Amino acid sequence: MKAPRIRTAVPGPKARAAIRRDEAVASPSYIKEHPLVAVRGEGCAVEDVDGNRFLDFAAGIATVSTGHSHPTVVRAVERQARRFLHVCTTDFYDPAWTRLSERLARLAPGREGKRVHLGNSGAEGVETAIKLVRAHTKRPRLLAFEGAFHGRTLGALSLTASKPVQRAGFGPLLPGVTHVPFGNCYRCPLNLTYPSCGVACVEGLRDTILKTHTPPEEVAAVFLEPIQGEGGYVVPPPDYAKRLRRLCDDHGMLLVADEVQSGMGRTGKMLAVEHFGVVPDVIVLGKGIASGLPLSATVARATVMDWARGSHGSTFGGNPVSCAAANATLDLLEGGLVENAARVGAHLRKGLEGLAERHPLIGQVRGLGLMQAIELVRDRETKVPAKEEADAVVREAFARGLVLLTCGRSTIRFCPPLVVTRAECDRALEVLDGAFAAVGRRRKGRT
Repeated sequence: MKAPRIRTAVPGPKARAAIRRDEAVASPSYIKEHPLVAVRGEGCAVEDVDGNRFLDFAAGIATVSTGHSHPTVVRAVERQARRFLHVCTTDFYDPAWTRLSERLARLAPGREGKRVHLGNSGAEGVETAIKLVRAHTKRPRLLAFEGAFHGRTLGALSLTASKPVQRAGFGPLLPGVTHVPFGNCYRCPLNLTYPSCGVACVEGLRDTILKTHTPPEEVAAVFLEPIQGEGGYVVPPPDYAKRLRRLCDDHGMLLVADEVQSGMGRTGKMLAVEHFGVVPDVIVLGKGIASGLPLSATVARATVMDWARGSHGSTFGGNPVSCAAANATLDLLEGGLVENAARVGAHLRKGLEGLAERHPLIGQVRGLGLMQAIELVRDRETKVPAKEEADAVVREAFARGLVLLTCGRSTIRFCPPLVVTRAECDRALEVLDGAFAAVGRRRKGRT
């Protein structure tokens, strides 16, 4: 399937009819970023009910890691579906579950042995991590970051601080959670400059948060996205994670790496923490782990995952079909897709930097591998977020056949399937260039 190929107005007549049916019965809580009614996908392309084809640079929010319906994954799913669809791994054993857990334990950094708990979603993986660190440390408090997104279930939501709408009306949330500034050098919360700042956003925690209102001896863990996802694809300074690791060690706190969006090869390494030379105590995986099937994994040091038999489980966690998809996904990632993410990601980054030279709306280009972003600002000096313009560019790109998503306040993210080619990146950049030009013309027409 070659894309983009637009044959009708978007959405077309069949899509509009399908959307009307959906809106009559679906929960209004769903965002529905684009009026896309998909009927099939292949690689980096998606076709809608009207025959329009889109180049997909959202990948189900970084979930379709090996592309839409990769033949290797489809064959693995079909084989497993013929054997059996479900066996409750809380009560019984499944060789595919065991093999996947062995592989995930091996890929996690650090010399100590690991144990694995499989769940259904990233949020469930975070919930597992919350319960685990509390059970292990016997401490009640947690630290998380402003701009973080860890999920929408109640415990995960308590760690989330991405958008007010995600928390509004759901209180009281989990007690004992303290949010602290994240290491965003483009918008430093302390108005300092790296590296002369000495990474004060971490070091200052010792003399502020931990000495004024959050006793460190009561903190079970720090929950960190190595690269913030929904917060804006923010890459912290190079030594940020190491300093957090040291802070945790100094106070007996655990470090939890939420790799739900940044993991599984997306950044050009299997895990984003590998870029920063840090060994977390707990790692949460999801999204791209099974190429689109529901699955998550909470991987912890064996001495940390020491909770009692029967203390935590999941009926559908580690479903055999999802495990088969995940094992096939790992085969593909280890077989070259992680390297492709690094190589093609560098090509995409260069193209985005070229766009920034032509379009002053782009304030910063950032990211690693195929986790790239551009932050839009109305003025590069004041850095006033250009949210309306970012939304307009994404809508214009969609009308031209390119699927993108925003994140943060005014950031456009690029997280295509890891099978994406340089040629597909070039086509996406061409469409994006045209979208910026169209939005720019409309802005000038209003002034």
